[in-house]
Amino acid sequence: MVERARWSVVTGKTLRAAALVGAATLGCDAPEAERSPELFDVPWDDDDDDDAEPIGLAIDLKNGTSAPLRLHAGARFFLEQVDISTVVTSAVDEGVKGLDHSGDFAHALWLGTKFVEQETAQLPDAAGKYTRSRFYTGALWMTLPSVVLLGQLDEDGHPIALPIAMSIGSDGQRQPGDHFFVRRLRAIQRTLGCPTPTDCTGATGFEEEAVVELRNALKQTPSFALHPATAALELRWTANPLQRWVIPVEQETDPEYAYGFQIDVDVLTPPGPDGWFLPGQELTFRVTLRDGEGNRLHPEGSLPSYNDVIFGDNEAGFQYYQGFFDPTWVFWRRKHRERTFIAHFMGPAQNVRPIHSIVPLDQILSEDVQQVASLEQDGLFDVWKVFPTTDGVFGGAFDPQHLGWAEPGSDTFSVQLPANAPPGTYRLTTKARRVYHGEDIAFTRTIEVQVGTAAPTSKTLETGNCQTCHSEGGSLAAVLHRNPNRGTCYGCHAPLGVEYDAPIHSRVHFIHSRSNRFDAQVKQCDTCHLTAASIQRTSKSACLSCHTSYPQSHVAAYGPVSSIYVGGQAESFTQCTGSCHSTHPSSGL
Repeated sequence: MVERARWSVVTGKTLRAAALVGAATLGCDAPEAERSPELFDVPWDDDDDDDAEPIGLAIDLKNGTSAPLRLHAGARFFLEQVDISTVVTSAVDEGVKGLDHSGDFAHALWLGTKFVEQETAQLPDAAGKYTRSRFYTGALWMTLPSVVLLGQLDEDGHPIALPIAMSIGSDGQRQPGDHFFVRRLRAIQRTLGCPTPTDCTGATGFEEEAVVELRNALKQTPSFALHPATAALELRWTANPLQRWVIPVEQETDPEYAYGFQIDVDVLTPPGPDGWFLPGQELTFRVTLRDGEGNRLHPEGSLPSYNDVIFGDNEAGFQYYQGFFDPTWVFWRRKHRERTFIAHFMGPAQNVRPIHSIVPLDQILSEDVQQVASLEQDGLFDVWKVFPTTDGVFGGAFDPQHLGWAEPGSDTFSVQLPANAPPGTYRLTTKARRVYHGEDIAFTRTIEVQVGTAAPTSKTLETGNCQTCHSEGGSLAAVLHRNPNRGTCYGCHAPLGVEYDAPIHSRVHFIHSRSNRFDAQVKQCDTCHLTAASIQRTSKSACLSCHTSYPQSHVAAYGPVSSIYVGGQAESFTQCTGSCHSTHPSSGL
């Protein structure tokens, strides 16, 4: 108990030196007597003025360990992402109390832990049972200001270079000195084997998890050059000072590929003599993945199977959807790690808007190129394709033999324009993620094609001001899919039969209403909404993705709140009424 109470004391020679560096970073002065010369007498000249472009380093720790990081010898790095997960199991429903005495966070301060909300998985498991997740915040290790420290070790475990220190700030406020734009620290209890989505009676399996998500460095400093003798990295954290994480390092002197990621998209179908395409015409596209120097990451004409990428060597590093193996929840757990490789074609640009039609489960499991929105029902045309094949990826998960996962894919696909396609600009947007030799990076490419006219069309979006908070490494060009073109987001983010929380309006409301680091008043809609009309389409998914409850009269009329994301089930996306909710209190609109 004495050691735990001394949560701010830094122990060990390496961590002591790192803490002094961290103190300097935070503007604190260490006493002269603590500036021990031997702590800084390291045989390595790491010149901060090096012209080499630093690589964003991603660290992933599960239950205290990490797979070896293969890093390019001589490269320079900054800390871009830290994911830490530690899980303990229990046969009793104790919330997350087991994490206080087991796992990597047993010596962290859990005082102040509180339950916030819960959600049950939309689909049952193979046994027909459901999993409920309960989310907890408020522990001192989650809320107090703290510093992350990253050092280099030789093969004997000795420090060989000064560590770098990154402030992750505190919960509830953003500060100019914060290193990461995203700071999410929480605990989760999963109740396994619930008979129904609303009843966990009789469940006897419980998982308790502490989760750390730090990502999107606001600046590429501090950075470090990889020492030639580095055999491991050491991660320390002042919020959990008795825990030490060691990440093995393998230095790659002659790598096959370069760091970085980019996507090329080509239209293989030639346009008509006037330079545009016609309604009813079939368009064929080719997608090519490359590293930062333009080297191909796959042969022309084909893509590896799902099995090859997920379970094979995958030297090239590009990713396919991984939500089957690493459960995700919007805001609460690791949504950035789904890593879907997807393309969608949407238009015309002047009609873009949220999609309210639900993509049914049987369509997701049975078709490759899928229609997501129709002109008749949604006012715009939208289709998508998941790589290597949509039905192979998702159908393979529901097939006990996983046959779809063994099928290779093509780098081309075709889209049939509707016969009544309105003239205008149509956009193909492709996004993917690459995890390669310590770098975890997304990329999005959008190209435009003209249908029925040579004149470009567009729409002025009814939301904006994102740059007020989203700047530097937290800009829309850097976070999530690295896609600053918000008009293209609607196409992928339609409600799904397997994921009702997918629509962009639901996710944006949910994340900003739950984040303690969103500076504005959530109820003041004009912070993000620019017109009164943009807040007047009422549905359970729009209102209850932000509000956590509604009046008893609404419960009687529309059913209880059964989802923290959209309020209910499929009915959540229908228009509530055209006569009520014409304004929003304190909206400013």
